[in-house]
Amino acid sequence: MVAPRYRCVACGNLTRFDVTVNRCSRAYYHYTVGGALTIESEDVVAEVVDEVTCRWCGSSSAVQRFGDDQGNATAGDR
Repeated sequence: MVAPRYRCVACGNLTRFDVTVNRCSRAYYHYTVGGALTIESEDVVAEVVDEVTCRWCGSSSAVQRFGDDQGNATAGDR
C-alpha cells in the first residue's frame, strides 16, 4: 500500500503534515524465552484517517489528498 500524498492549499505545503490514523491490525507476536518481543508480520485489517493537519500553517480544512483515486477530497471528507 502506498501512503497518500497531501497538499495544503492555504500555504502550499507539500511535505509536513500531522496525520491522525485509527488502525486495526492483526499481528504475529514472537516472544523469546527471555521475553523479548519481535513482531514478525502485521496485516492492516482496517484504517481510517481521522485528521490531517498542516505543520506549516496549522490548517486541517485546507489540506487536500492527491495522487490517487481520491482526487482532491479534503481529509474531513473521508
